[in-house]
Amino acid sequence: MADLMRTKYLWAPALLLVLAGCGQQPARPATVGHASTQATATAGPPPVVAWTGLAAIDPCSLLDPQDRSAAGVGVLGKPKEIAGARACDWTVPGTFGVTVTLSETDGLADLEVAKKTATKTKVGTHPALQVADKKAADGTCAVLLGVGDAASVQIDVSNTGFSDTPLACRRAGTVAGLVEPKLP
Repeated sequence: MADLMRTKYLWAPALLLVLAGCGQQPARPATVGHASTQATATAGPPPVVAWTGLAAIDPCSLLDPQDRSAAGVGVLGKPKEIAGARACDWTVPGTFGVTVTLSETDGLADLEVAKKTATKTKVGTHPALQVADKKAADGTCAVLLGVGDAASVQIDVSNTGFSDTPLACRRAGTVAGLVEPKLP
């Protein structure tokens, strides 16, 4: 029993030495060559990445599985193009559809929206417009997010049966809230 106790306590200092080395940077590998021609590696600042705006974003990636669940969308999005702009469409059969469109050329001020249907708002840090024709009560609503002066993201919701515009606006607002943090 004494040998077992002694063995038990002998490995503990070795384990502490191994654990103490965790999280430390590995040593740089030695360079091969003469002392006068050895290259010296220096760590500089990270490379500057140019702002790519919406060009680097896949519209179908804006709603991950958790986001889709939160928005009541149980289907994968299908890429499409709308008037030359990249978009993604999620259609929940018998319930509603949502389309997210990325416009790299039209800011909020450039979009043609009937003033009587638009309400200025803000989603996260982005200026936005909620667009719904309450008189038409057609079950459609859009939230338009401004991304700088010359780009926008448009979230359009259409309820099946084209009824319940307030529900369409709640759905569009939910999707806009999920998409907005992922925008530049």
